[in-house]
Amino acid sequence: MGKYLWIWVPAGICYIFMGCQEEAVLEESERLKRPNILIAMSDDQSYPHAGAYGDKTVHTPAFDKVAENGILFHNAFAAAPGCAPSRSSLLTGRYQWQNEEAGGHFTLFPKKFVTYPDVLETNGYHIGYTGKGAHPFNFRASGRDRNPAGPEYNAIRYEEDQEDDRWTHTMNTSNYAANFEAFLADRQAGQPFYFFYGAYEPHRAYEKDSGLKREKRLEDVVVPGFFPDREEIRRDMLDYALEIDWFDRHLMKMMVKLEELDELDNTIIIVTSDQGMPFPRAKANLYDYGLRVPMAISWPDRILSGREVYDLINLSDIAPTLIEIADIDPEPMKPMSAKSFTDILYSDQSGLIDTTRKTVYAGMERHSSARWANLGYPKRSVRTHKFLYIHNFAPERWPAGAPQILSRENPDELYYMHGLDENGR
Repeated sequence: MGKYLWIWVPAGICYIFMGCQEEAVLEESERLKRPNILIAMSDDQSYPHAGAYGDKTVHTPAFDKVAENGILFHNAFAAAPGCAPSRSSLLTGRYQWQNEEAGGHFTLFPKKFVTYPDVLETNGYHIGYTGKGAHPFNFRASGRDRNPAGPEYNAIRYEEDQEDDRWTHTMNTSNYAANFEAFLADRQAGQPFYFFYGAYEPHRAYEKDSGLKREKRLEDVVVPGFFPDREEIRRDMLDYALEIDWFDRHLMKMMVKLEELDELDNTIIIVTSDQGMPFPRAKANLYDYGLRVPMAISWPDRILSGREVYDLINLSDIAPTLIEIADIDPEPMKPMSAKSFTDILYSDQSGLIDTTRKTVYAGMERHSSARWANLGYPKRSVRTHKFLYIHNFAPERWPAGAPQILSRENPDELYYMHGLDENGR
């Protein structure tokens, strides 16, 4: 007779075979296993430019698959319409105006602001990034010995003449998917990982008419209402769409690799963008095309598939969400302003789920040094489901930078507007 354990209970006597007990312990261990985390972030992509939203100009099977396997979000917003402050908010779970220099562009990233990759690493995660991490920051001048996003994996690159593999010369030379495989090869057996795939696409510049050359169609473009519907704009938007395809292509390769390793089901995949499209009234502006971004999240082991969610989500909410999912003490990162949305991830509902999410906030100081004396254009916004309020603190300045030419001899002296001479021509 096999080994067994007697347990006295009021209803009588029962026994549990030790083999069954060991199996139960094993199942509990598997259930509590920390998930892998893969964040894929494009650079300058507006909602709704992904196939899952019905956009016909892009080809995004990876994004669409993540949405199909999990949740498609319709109201995800960046905390800032510029890459650096948006990424600092993502990494810290704090709004840009709370992050001191890290709320700017081409500035410092103070060491005192602990990022969630740091906390994940301290708690046993293998971490790293490829492409664009927390950029553009002078993190070394901040006292950091590495990018706030983690260790860099960009060593594997395309050669400049590999256009068949790279599609256009404007796409970044980092082989994102190959660098992800190198990252996986560096981790210890059974170690959970966190990886940030930060593509440089679809950031400008684009190869002119590259979208048309790859058989994209002008008639598929939905021109935003604030643009004139002209052919040159449709051509430009197709070039933008092609670079989104490139970002998605590498994500698909990463997902295929995870499936080969039998780790796809226990990997949280978050696909989004750091800000809106690099067009007028979008990027560097607090309107929807500057802040509203695509987002899909899957985690087959825990998230019910095929759902669409309309709750207002700020990308800074990702930090407390991942910390909670990984069951890690958030103390090193406190105070975080953002709010975890695990209740939405674990729900079995679609539509509006968390009725307390009534607003999302965003802000901006400057996009880059684009005017004399490095003056910014400070502004804040509040977005509800129905309304958008924007407050400009210096409306007398040009929001996207000054159009005048600065004097080379005297930084405080202005010349004529770009493209004009002293006669206004």
